[in-house]
Amino acid sequence: MSTIWLDWAKRIQALSQSGLAFSKDIYDIERYEELRKISVEIMSEHTNLEMNKIEALFTNETGYQTPKVDVRGVVFTNGQILLVKENIDDKWALPGGFCDIGLSPSENIVKEIKEESGYDVIPVKLIAVLDKNKHPHPPDPYHYYKIFILCEIIGGEPAIGPETDQVEFFSEHKLPPLSTNRNTESQIKTMFEFLRNPEREAVFD
Repeated sequence: MSTIWLDWAKRIQALSQSGLAFSKDIYDIERYEELRKISVEIMSEHTNLEMNKIEALFTNETGYQTPKVDVRGVVFTNGQILLVKENIDDKWALPGGFCDIGLSPSENIVKEIKEESGYDVIPVKLIAVLDKNKHPHPPDPYHYYKIFILCEIIGGEPAIGPETDQVEFFSEHKLPPLSTNRNTESQIKTMFEFLRNPEREAVFD
C-alpha cells in the first residue's frame, strides 16, 4: 500500500511549522495555519487517529522542523546480538530510544542500554546513520534519523527496565519477532555484517 499521502502530510506540516516560526505577516500566518490544518486532515483521512490527537501531535513543537534522532545500541556476545522485549508491543528491539537534550549520542546510548537491559557499556564505533523513510518501517507521522552505535559490555547484569520485560541475546538466524517501528530484520542483519567485518565503514541513508 502506497504511503505517499504520509509524505505529503509531513512535508506540508513541516513547511507550515517553519512558516509559522519565521513569518511576521498576519496573512501569511493565517495561510500557514491553514496548511497545517490540511496536513492534519490528510492524516485523519488515512489513519484511525482522531483529529484532535493529530492536531496535538502536529502542533506540540515550534521553530524550524528537523528530523528527530533515535539512537540504538549494538552489543554482541559470543556471536549473538543483544535485544530487549518492548512492553509497548511485546516485540524485540535493539536497546535505545530518542536522544535526550544535553547528552551526546554516545552518552544517550550508554544510558539507554543500562536502563533497558541492565548492562554497563562503552561505545566503540558509529556503524550506521539511517533515514527511517528509506527502510521498511511502518508509516510514521514524524521523520527520524536512526543512529546505530557498536558498544562493548564492561559490567552490569541483565535486568529489565520500565519499558522492557525481557533481555536476551539472539543469533542472526534465530531472531525473535521484531518491533519494526524500532528496527527491521534487514537492519539487524546489517549489524551482524559489522561483527563479521569489524573494519567495515559506517553505512548511511
